[in-house]
Amino acid sequence: MAVTQVVRSEWTKIRSVASTVWTLSLAVVVTIALGMLISALSEAEFDSLSERDRLSFDPTFISFAGMSLGQLAMIVFGVLVVSNEYSTGMIRASLAAVPQRGTFLFSKLAVATALALVVAMATSFATFFLGQAMLGEHKASIGDPGVLRAVIGGGLYMTLIALFSMGVAAMLRSPMLSLGILMPFFFLISNILGNVDATKKVGRFLPDQAGSKIMQVVTPVDDDTPYGPWGGLGIMALWVVAALIGGYVLLKRRDAQ
Repeated sequence: MAVTQVVRSEWTKIRSVASTVWTLSLAVVVTIALGMLISALSEAEFDSLSERDRLSFDPTFISFAGMSLGQLAMIVFGVLVVSNEYSTGMIRASLAAVPQRGTFLFSKLAVATALALVVAMATSFATFFLGQAMLGEHKASIGDPGVLRAVIGGGLYMTLIALFSMGVAAMLRSPMLSLGILMPFFFLISNILGNVDATKKVGRFLPDQAGSKIMQVVTPVDDDTPYGPWGGLGIMALWVVAALIGGYVLLKRRDAQ
């Protein structure tokens, strides 16, 4: 089967499954709503901040506060896109129709990533502008140094989260097992490692902590991170590449089941 036909087939699969559409919609709503709420609260509390906290006040990064929950929906989207066919048994029919497993996986990832990128970029820009509206006189402008990079980086961050989840799901095949590992990894293990002094230096190299650096415009006073915004996104990209390679290798070696 030609690559264009496989891509078209994967697009039909994604848009015909209600759960994938709902998870992307949820990512948009949660990210924007929570970002606006945190921005409004930050604006109300600005006058009570210490001089040190005002120096580290980052209006751009604050507007992206909703991504901590929005990425949850992107993780679910990434997992469902890949593992749905395993849970329903459709994977056997898909691999029979497309025996070239590399082509099959690449087409699925390409379509899902393109969709995630469009949604993530739109969400990132909407989150920024609406969040800044809530911050009033403390807002940042899209033309300020580093702000456009942070907004574009926010969209790239959410896309990479989804792509990393696809790679993990390709390795594990089970949606429950994939979510059972990814959810604690991002929402528990990463936070613990990143906030405990003994493991902080390790935690900063995890995909979410490294990748979120791209959305930061104002560097905190006590920040000693050994990489910059693009370096952090690069570290996250390496995690994604490793997950995708693992998914591809295991797909090639295993039977369809």
